[in-house]
Amino acid sequence: QVQLVEAGGGLGQPGGSLRRSCAASGSINSISSMGWYRQAPGKQRELVAGIISGGSTNHAESVKGGFTISRDNAKNTVYLQMNSLNPEDTAVYYCNAHAAAGSGTDYWGQGTHVTVSS
Repeated sequence: QVQLVEAGGGLGQPGGSLRRSCAASGSINSISSMGWYRQAPGKQRELVAGIISGGSTNHAESVKGGFTISRDNAKNTVYLQMNSLNPEDTAVYYCNAHAAAGSGTDYWGQGTHVTVSS
């Protein structure tokens, strides 16, 4: 089992920045990748950014140049730095950890509503 605890700001202004963090505990060694997803009202949940155990990252086209995923292995924590915010970034953001063993298992953080508004 993996537990994920999210933290960070949830209210930002257009053009501003926010930072989200996600601390993992439990069966850390089972995690093969971590990422951030978001779900806006009336839309499907989408991948925002991901990072695999080797350190490679990927970011959705919609956030490239503005959002950056990173991690601190010593703290078992993944971060999402969100710069150049716009109202379209308003959504519930979820941290995800994926364990690839067997049929694969996804673990989710509690989710946080991020609002970008002036």
